[in-house]
Amino acid sequence: MSTEEQKKNEETNKQEQVVSNENKKEETQEEVKVEEIVEPTTEELLQTEKDKYLRLFAEFENYKKRTSKERIELYRTAGQDIMVSLLPVLDDFDRGLSEIKKVKDKGLLKGMTLISDKLSSVLSQKGLEIVEAKAGDVFNADLHEAITQIPAPSDDLKGKIIDVIENGYKLGDKVIRYPKVVIGQA
Repeated sequence: MSTEEQKKNEETNKQEQVVSNENKKEETQEEVKVEEIVEPTTEELLQTEKDKYLRLFAEFENYKKRTSKERIELYRTAGQDIMVSLLPVLDDFDRGLSEIKKVKDKGLLKGMTLISDKLSSVLSQKGLEIVEAKAGDVFNADLHEAITQIPAPSDDLKGKIIDVIENGYKLGDKVIRYPKVVIGQA
């Protein structure tokens, strides 16, 4: 063999070694990468699934509470609408009873009183209450609706209720109609 062939062989061997070394490095790096990708343990998987379950359960509980509150609110507002529409009927009964009391017919008065009492008791069972306002009470703008002011007949009635035009009503804790009153001018 000539020196030139020997040199070529040596260069080829060196190149093969370099390629071999590079391949070994790549294999080593791949092994390191494979080792870096660690699969989660069973306990970790179980913990993540438990966490997902608890979050889903809490979200469902919140949904149930929210829909329950919405249903109760819908029931209250539906009852309120009906009660507000029945208030003029109650007012008409009160006016009718006051006129029938002027007539001497006791049978008619008794029949109207029974009907009025029955209607009032049914509505009170559903939560309707009268807001108390009577002549001589102190006027409170938060509780009463002033229709007009007239000169007070006496000094002790200045700023107080002189007459109640319409009764006020509450449904539960909410006032659905304020009593309409006439107050004495101060």
